[in-house]
Amino acid sequence: MRNLILTTAAATLALGTAAAAQTTATAATDLNVRSGPGVQHEVIGAIPSGAEANVAGCIEAANWCEVSYNDLNGWAYGEYLNVAAGDEVLALTPNRETIGVTVIEAPADDSPNTGQNAAVGGTTGAAMGALIAGPVGAVVGAAIGGGAGAAATPEPTTEVTTYVTSNTVQPVYLDGEVVLGAGVPDTVEIYEIPDQPDYRYAQINNQTVLVNPNDRQIVYIYR
Repeated sequence: MRNLILTTAAATLALGTAAAAQTTATAATDLNVRSGPGVQHEVIGAIPSGAEANVAGCIEAANWCEVSYNDLNGWAYGEYLNVAAGDEVLALTPNRETIGVTVIEAPADDSPNTGQNAAVGGTTGAAMGALIAGPVGAVVGAAIGGGAGAAATPEPTTEVTTYVTSNTVQPVYLDGEVVLGAGVPDTVEIYEIPDQPDYRYAQINNQTVLVNPNDRQIVYIYR
């Protein structure tokens, strides 16, 4: 009986330690969850803006964190995850040490596009450059649950959707995550849509996006 009690206590302690190792974070915008830690990996779902997700840990030299949200398990870009730390709200990956998030190893990457983003989310990113962080990304002191981000554009018309999904363009891979309000660098070509002067489009990090041609910000993401 004594051994059983000790075994049960040890198991409880182990479970408690595992639970304590997790960090709860809030998505500052609708945030992709990918099958691996990098933009070359497939998008398998999303954490809605303002929703809480569990973070098992983050890669030390990258901005990618292993997350779970409801039944969704994968990897998310940590600069768009906010964590309450005392009276402050901090973006997760730029403040790893302050928050005390668990450091984990990157899994082996067998993605067919590894060569286009070999850094697995590292700061060097892909050859085309990096997305300019959206207004809700990595903003220290932003309110939990967001609200300061770019507003989504109204649902595109059927004509726009049909055109951009039927006329595929050269895909590009950029460091950073595709979110509303993120800026597309000048090095990336954005393509015209007939009779739609307010939109351009591109395929970035495996997602088709609509872009405002004036400021080159992403205004709609096809998920």
